[in-house]
Parts: sequence; structure tokens; C-alpha cells
Amino acid sequence: MTEADVPDLRLVREHTVLSVVVGSRAYGLDTEDSDVDRRGVFLVPTPLFWSFDKPPTHLDGPEPERFSWEFERFCGLALQANPTVLECLWSPIVEEITDVGRELVGVRTAFLSRRAHRTFTRYADSQFRKLEADLRNRGEPRWKHVMHLLRLLASGRHLAEHGEPLVHVGDLRDRLLAVRRGEVGWPEIERWRAELAAGMDAAVERGPLPPEPDRRRVADLLYEVRRRSAAQALG
Repeated sequence: MTEADVPDLRLVREHTVLSVVVGSRAYGLDTEDSDVDRRGVFLVPTPLFWSFDKPPTHLDGPEPERFSWEFERFCGLALQANPTVLECLWSPIVEEITDVGRELVGVRTAFLSRRAHRTFTRYADSQFRKLEADLRNRGEPRWKHVMHLLRLLASGRHLAEHGEPLVHVGDLRDRLLAVRRGEVGWPEIERWRAELAAGMDAAVERGPLPPEPDRRRVADLLYEVRRRSAAQALG
């Protein structure tokens, strides 16, 4: 897909405020075959909203393995504690960041709340049910997916305990890669899953996360970046 195919991709080229590497390379789980997965945030110039045809809330491309959200959509998902979006704000590999991107990262703790407990565990539970169906029907699950779900639960537990998601897994690398290779039996995986979930349950009430995100702080940032964009366009 090129910019000629989707003209809106120019918004990513010209107005990206944050671009990070996510996935296995950010998690420290990469192998020689791993792709480079990128996620980004772009800020649509405010005047483009002043017409019947609204700009996109997200775009896929222009490079392979690249997905970007418009600033407001990204903030909305982060306020809902979307795990993928939150991890973008803590990725250890930042490839591009503007002043607006630094402002966004600067308020990243405002997005955090105990809602993360629900979003992380619900997603993991739903995906584990699918993996268990694979185990029954095919004799084995998709081991790479099992690895990433365990990593997600580890990230959620760390978030509940310490107030920020765990992106780079550090000492968990060898254990998680063994799961990916299918070297860990399903009973052990179930025990690890239960341990991580129980740890998150126990930490969420006594940990540092507030009951709700700081929506006002995020709204103030959104208003300010839209205002500045409009002022720049109007000269």
C-alpha cells in the first residue's frame, strides 16, 4: 500500500508525533526471524475537521507492520486502558518524537487506572479460551500466542504492583521463549497464568493505580494541541 493508493497516509508521513517499536523487539523476545512492528500517533491539523469529510481515526501503513492512531483516538483508547495503546507510551524503542509527542508521553500516567485490571484480564481470558479450543481440536495451541498472553499478564501484574506496564520482560525472556518453542507443558502454563492473574487481583486494590484515569488532564492536553494547530493554520 502506498500514499498514492491512500492519500490519507500523508498524515502519517507529515504529522506523526510519536512512533515506537512494539512487539517482540520491544519486549526483549525477538529472534532472528522477528519483524519490526511499529505503532504511531499522528495529529491531524485542526482545520481538516472543519468539513463534512472527517479525517481518519487510524491508518495502516505506509510501511509494512506499521499502524497509527490519530491523537484523539489514541487518547480515548488509552483512557480505556487498552493494553496495546498503553504499551506504546512505555516502549523502550522510540524512533520518532516531536514536542507534541513529548507532551503526550509526559502525561502518560494520567491514562492509568484500575480499569487496566479488567482490560488486561478480560482479553487474556478470552484468548486463552480460544487456545484451549485449539488444544482440544488440534492437540496443541499456537505457542507464540500463548507466550504473548503470559507476557501480557506479567505486564498487567507489574502495572498493578508498580504503576506502570512491564514492556521489556528482562529476566522472563528465557522462560517465555521456552513457551514459544512448545517446551513448557500446558499444566505449567495454567499454573503460571493463575499465579499472574492472582497477583494482579491482589495488587490492584493496594497498589498505586487510582480508581479512574485523570481524564481532565488528558482533555486539557487535547484541547491545547488542537488550539495550537488551529492558530498555526490561521497564521
